[in-house]
Amino acid sequence: MSDQEKIALFIDGANLYATAKSLGFDIDYKRLLKEFQSRGKLVRAFYYTALVEDQEYSSIRPLIDWLDYNGYAVVTKPAKEFVDSLGRRKVKGNMDIELAVNAMEMADHIDHMVLFSGDGDFRSLVEAVQRKGVKVTVMSTISTQPPMVADELRRQADVFVDLQQMATKIGRDPVERVERPRYQDRRPAGSPEQTADEDSAA
Repeated sequence: MSDQEKIALFIDGANLYATAKSLGFDIDYKRLLKEFQSRGKLVRAFYYTALVEDQEYSSIRPLIDWLDYNGYAVVTKPAKEFVDSLGRRKVKGNMDIELAVNAMEMADHIDHMVLFSGDGDFRSLVEAVQRKGVKVTVMSTISTQPPMVADELRRQADVFVDLQQMATKIGRDPVERVERPRYQDRRPAGSPEQTADEDSAA
């Protein structure tokens, strides 16, 4: 990447959380931002997640607040709750449309789109952005069984980067994880080291 290359990040929050968790490390969002700021001109870093609004305390809220104040454009919407055929309470929160709309709006203003997701539904979006002359990198993993990235998305991307290769650059230091209180302890917002349990947003 050249210093002048205009880059935008599109982070599917629930997907990235699940991918990093499957690889055994936590994302350090401060380091992630610095990594891509060093690769060119970072125009925007979008982070997408759905939120369960009726909960008194959401485990992801401290992370969302920190991202909002520290260089990320956070896009959220209420998650929808429903009961399945077996009577189990489920939460659904799909942010694909919001991400796709933002990506198409940004395509005329960037040179390089970096998509943090393995969702095959984004293949058509990647193709559309490429037709506008934008290079697309997909970040996910094939190091898990089964792979977290859909084969059709990986094939469509100009570049595929396995998240495992980025662990030393954007992962949180494992030493920092020792003796840390969990979210249930309700630590105050504002710490970049906090990681979100996005299972409720997936």
